[in-house]
Formats: sequence, structure tokens, C-alpha cells
Amino acid sequence: MSRPLLNRRLDGLGTTIFAEMSARAVATGSINLGQGFPDRDGPAAVAQAAADAILAGRGNQYPPGPGIPELRQAIAAHDERFYRLRYDPADEVLVTAGATEAIAAAMLALVEPGDEVIAFEPYYDSYAANIAMAGGVRVPVTLQPPDFRPDTGELARAVTPRTRLILLNTPHNPTGSVFTRDELAAIANLAVERDLLVVSDEVYEHLVFDGEHLPIAGFPGMRERTVSVSSAGKTFSFTGWKIGWVKAAPELVTAVKTAKQFLTYVSGGPFQYAVAQALALPEEYYARLRDDLQAQRDLFVPGLRDIGFEVYEPQGTYFVTTDIRGLGEQDGVEFCRTLPERAGVVAIPSAVFYDHKELARSHVRFAFCKRPEVLTEALARLSRLARG
Repeated sequence: MSRPLLNRRLDGLGTTIFAEMSARAVATGSINLGQGFPDRDGPAAVAQAAADAILAGRGNQYPPGPGIPELRQAIAAHDERFYRLRYDPADEVLVTAGATEAIAAAMLALVEPGDEVIAFEPYYDSYAANIAMAGGVRVPVTLQPPDFRPDTGELARAVTPRTRLILLNTPHNPTGSVFTRDELAAIANLAVERDLLVVSDEVYEHLVFDGEHLPIAGFPGMRERTVSVSSAGKTFSFTGWKIGWVKAAPELVTAVKTAKQFLTYVSGGPFQYAVAQALALPEEYYARLRDDLQAQRDLFVPGLRDIGFEVYEPQGTYFVTTDIRGLGEQDGVEFCRTLPERAGVVAIPSAVFYDHKELARSHVRFAFCKRPEVLTEALARLSRLARG
């Protein structure tokens, strides 16, 4: 055929780096510290709830389009419990096929072709694809090492008459930074002043070690202009279930639902019952989740430093960004592509999360959401690099 098959909006996106590196991990028998999924399942009681729902015939057929009422009620109760934010489960909560679909549906629903979308780079790779599919124009505002703090002055300068929304992610993947109250207040003030929408990706909301997670929807003037997104995968370690959700004012939920219904329509019926039960777990569960991951961070980060990596210690999430120049390396992409054969470990080059790729040419991201013994073995393998 004379014309390209792939829509030009998706030109250059190709296969995700996560698929490529996870396949390389399998092919080489490497420890996969690239893709962000735990190597242990979540609570047995939650898994049992999903099994019970299947056997009882609950959710095996199409569930309601917005999600089962039990889950929507549980999501609303969760936000009131943790953040004192009140959402009406009937018309302000929408269940999605993970946070990835939630963000995609939000972009498709809210962005017109030519609208500008500001995103803090580095950013999760689906953001670029979602903005492109909506016909939007991606405008990056860069978080700079070593702390990866948002420059709110640069953010304000990035806003033009064509700006439609800010795509926010805190706790932030891949850097692990957690935006402060003052930073979020400045972003909120800008959104109100310039009449912008905010789509806020908060999937790591319970994985904060230093600081606190503050939903931007709770700031003055933001409740009616914020689409808040989260999911069960990161909080309950069932990433394969793909149960996410949107919380927003009724007119925003209606808009996102209009796009979402033509993507998956519905998904994960039995899992929705299980996640509803999971969200009601006691405080001890959430504290243990955080403490266990912090212990894994505090095992892995010093080990990386000892090997020779420069490490930018994360405040949250389960990712850590490193600089490989201390190992005599320069190119993160080449480093990650040869790392499985050299050391039996898989990582992700941070440049794939940037428009300005040269800014992260020597940066590599590792996921530490693995058992301590796996992290210890990974460090032992990576120590081969220091020995040359």
C-alpha cells in the first residue's frame, strides 16, 4: 500500500518499552526490575472475594456501565475516609479498565484537536499516546534532578490561550517525587486563574514514604475542574485485574463516560466486587503496604549507590531513577538493552519518558516492588558492572 498504515498521530510510538524489556527479561531469565508490577499477589481475602464472586455468578455477565454500585460506593467512602472529599457514587464516580483507560477516556472526552495539554516530564508513556489519539498538542514542563520539583513559574509560562488542561501525576512516576502542598496550591491557583481543567493521576496515592499525598481536587476552586484518577493495581497488588476509576463533578464524569463506553464499555465484573471489599481494609493494611515498600526502597537504594549508580531517592511510588555515568556509562537506552546479558537484570531507560530525551540520556529507572531476597540478588548481579 502506498500510504502508511499507522495513523500519523501515533507515528513514532511503536511497541511500548515495557513490552520490549519484559520480553527480554523472559528470554534471558533476568530479574525484571523494569515493568512496575509486584512479584507477590495482594491480600488472600481479596483474591478469595473475586473467586467467590465468579462462583456465585456476580459480575460474570456485563456489569453496569459506570461500575457496580458496591464499588462506586466503596470508592466514595475511601476518599471521604482518607481525604475528607465527598463524591456522590451515583453520578461522580466511574469505574474503568485501569487508570490507563481512565486517562485515555479523559483525553478523548475533554481535548479537542489542537488543544494544548501540559504534562510534567518525565511522564508515563501512555500520556503521550493518549494526548496524540485525542489530537492534542503535548507541552512538556520538565522536572529537573536531583529533586524533580515542579517549577511553577515555568508551568505558568507554558500556558497559552490554546491550553486546555494540565495532566498531573503525584506521587510521580518515574521520579518518585511527591508534590508539596505549596506546589499543588500554585498549580491549583493557576488552573483557576486560567480556567484550565486538571486530570490528576493518583495511582500511587498510598505509596508515599516522605511527605503526604494531597489530592488537588481538595484545593479551593478545584473540585469542579479536576478529574481524579486512581486504581486498585498499585494499592492492592493485583495489577492484572485492571480496575481503575474516575472521580469528578457530574458533568466531567458524564463526558469521560461518553468516551469510555466506546473503549471497553465494561470490564472486570467479579473483580469489582473484590476491589470494593479491598478498599474497606483497615488502616493497618495501608500502613503495612507503605512500610514494606519503604523497607524495600531502603534496601535497594544504598545497594545501588554502593555499586556506583548516582541515585535520586524517591519520596513515593515503587520506582527509583539513577544516573549511570558513575559506572562509566553514557547511554541509558544502550545500557538497558545490554544489561540482561551483562548482569541478568532488566531496567527501563528514562529517556523514553521524555520529549527532551537528551536531558535523561544517562538516566535509568528500576522498580523495587519485589521481594527483599529478589532485590538482594539483583544487587549482587548488578555488582558485576562495578567489577568491570
